[in-house]
Amino acid sequence: MLGNLGFTEIAILLLIVVLFFGAKRIPEIGASIGKGIKEFKRGLKDEPPSDPPSSDTSLPPASSRASSAAPKRLNQ
Repeated sequence: MLGNLGFTEIAILLLIVVLFFGAKRIPEIGASIGKGIKEFKRGLKDEPPSDPPSSDTSLPPASSRASSAAPKRLNQ
């Protein structure tokens, strides 16, 4: 489908993109697309971890979680 695009069609598409996003945003969009593709490829190459994940230290201890489970009042 894209093999039949000529110079005129590509120029019109680029003009539409410039008008829609603006000339300053095009490099940002290209960089973000490139980073996304790079992360996607890296994710395909990575294998899932074979050992189970270690205990999550980001959670507070169970005793503090139980006390924080009670609803808190908002000061009015």
